[in-house]
Amino acid sequence: MEPVRAFIAIELPDPVRAALARLQDGLKATRTTSVKWVDPKGIHLTIKFLGNVDAGEIPELSRVLREAVRGTVPFRLKLENTGAFPNIRAPRVIWVGVGGEAEHLFTLHKKVEQALKPLGFAPENRAFSPHLTLGRVREGAQPNELRRLGEGIAASKTEGEIFFSVDSLNLMRSQLTREGAIYSCLASFKLGGD
Repeated sequence: MEPVRAFIAIELPDPVRAALARLQDGLKATRTTSVKWVDPKGIHLTIKFLGNVDAGEIPELSRVLREAVRGTVPFRLKLENTGAFPNIRAPRVIWVGVGGEAEHLFTLHKKVEQALKPLGFAPENRAFSPHLTLGRVREGAQPNELRRLGEGIAASKTEGEIFFSVDSLNLMRSQLTREGAIYSCLASFKLGGD
């Protein structure tokens, strides 16, 4: 069977995507041409990237994830500050952090990691850093562009407090195209499932 490029994520409601698009618009005002902005329709909160998996493994992955979310109650997150990896002086990935009931998010992440380990998916070596990616800086960006972009990131704020509810977890497929990635949901799992 053909492999599927898969990951596990939380989908965002449209008002959150609209707020993220406005943040991107504000950052685009820095006149930096070295950023490939993520289409707001494709922004999601990644819990774990799985990579290429055999399509025949999807039913077992689904079973394990359904079990992992059982007993996890729905929770609320909110958009936080903007930032960059590795830092705003040398931005490579521009992101928005999430807060709110983040302890539930960390618990969910840990449950997913533990559930997938017997299937051969090793836990991440680095700490889980929940974020929503707004854009990626292209190689060869000029220092003055990076400086302006870093200043823009530091000054960027969401309009008021933007909360969203998390009541499901999705197993997603990513298909890479010349125009960018196309995402589709392979399976969805209600938190606290029956």
